[in-house]
Amino acid sequence: MSDTLSYPLFPEIEPYRTGMLPVDDLHTLYWEESGNPKGQPVLFLHGGPGAGTSPGHRRFFDPAHYRIVMFDQRGAGKSTPLGEYRQNTTQLLIADIEKIRAMLGVEQWLVFGGSWGSTLALAYGEAHPEVCLGFILRGIFLCTKAEVEWFVNGMKYFYPEVHQRFAEGVPEQERGDLLQAYVKRLFCDDPAIYMEAARNWSRYEGSCLFLKPQAAAIANFESDEVSLGIGRLEAHYMLNAAFMEDDALINNVAKIAHLPAVIVQGRYDVICPPVSAYRLHQAWPTAAFHLIGDAGHAAMEPGIANALVRATEEFKKQASFS
Repeated sequence: MSDTLSYPLFPEIEPYRTGMLPVDDLHTLYWEESGNPKGQPVLFLHGGPGAGTSPGHRRFFDPAHYRIVMFDQRGAGKSTPLGEYRQNTTQLLIADIEKIRAMLGVEQWLVFGGSWGSTLALAYGEAHPEVCLGFILRGIFLCTKAEVEWFVNGMKYFYPEVHQRFAEGVPEQERGDLLQAYVKRLFCDDPAIYMEAARNWSRYEGSCLFLKPQAAAIANFESDEVSLGIGRLEAHYMLNAAFMEDDALINNVAKIAHLPAVIVQGRYDVICPPVSAYRLHQAWPTAAFHLIGDAGHAAMEPGIANALVRATEEFKKQASFS
């Protein structure tokens, strides 16, 4: 595909409907709809886990065509309680999506997810293929043991100074198992301890998002409202292998392989290396695969954003999406 930005982001829009949906005795989810109320439903799944949605995420979709559904997953964004990891599993998130779909009266929708959002999109699709029209997936993360190990320790090969600061967030004698060391602090009851750990964790990721690190992105990831969700929930899901058997998403891809899909991956994605996207494409050869040669992980890398908008535009042309 062309590297020229022939598919720019759509203009900023506001939601036409928002709400808070209680899903159990602990969690209440923020949800919103924007675009065309009578348009093609599309579900946007944010990353992290714990990152939450942002207004810019609406801009991947033509608002004249799409009925854009977004929500903040358990413990993320405007959902409450922020950073809550109890009663928070992949299976519960899948059930939440179905509650939202039923509440909105959506029969089928296009599913769009990046990073952890790609994990959840695949897990949701494999659980409920009959309600999915297709998939747009970016920065593939399958939450395997190898990927978790890479995130915690492997990124030091490209960002040694960033990883050193991350490791220095815990005592030297605990650095042999950084995940457990951070879990110990992130899940404690002392706000001073868990907030510092969350900022350290989130800064580590934010510093590696773009091919050329962006100060604004790092600052956003360091903020209390973002870092608590990212730090706690990423550690929670990594510690528990996303509550799935290892490589379950690849092993079950046959359940959705009949559906159209587009995979967009940055060549220099250090957070979710391209090998996972390549493995997914090998298991799902009918899915279009776009490896963006001048991009890291972030959805807002110009080449990645261009490819994502191109994908939403291409889905508009398919008869089943009209």
